[in-house]
Amino acid sequence: MSVPLTGLLLLGLAVWIWRDAMRARETANRVCTAACADLGVQLLDETVALHRLRIRREPGRGLRLLRIYAFEYSCTGYDRRRGTIVLSGTEIELFHIEGPHEVE
Repeated sequence: MSVPLTGLLLLGLAVWIWRDAMRARETANRVCTAACADLGVQLLDETVALHRLRIRREPGRGLRLLRIYAFEYSCTGYDRRRGTIVLSGTEIELFHIEGPHEVE
């Protein structure tokens, strides 16, 4: 394989990884925004942050990226609580918020 072809393949791989990461983050943001609205709480900073990234083997599906995103929300506007959303590939595996989330 020639050097320019190798460089082009590496560039293509980097673009694919970046687009996949952005697609997963957009999915996590969309789910968190909708879930917080449904629960009547406010998603703080209006975004999620990547907390952990792992590779996991799933039976019948092969290797998949497991992304764990963290976010903060507020019930009253004066408190901060943490939540987590887990994506396997780009599929939602878990959505969790801590503590009671009733609006006072």
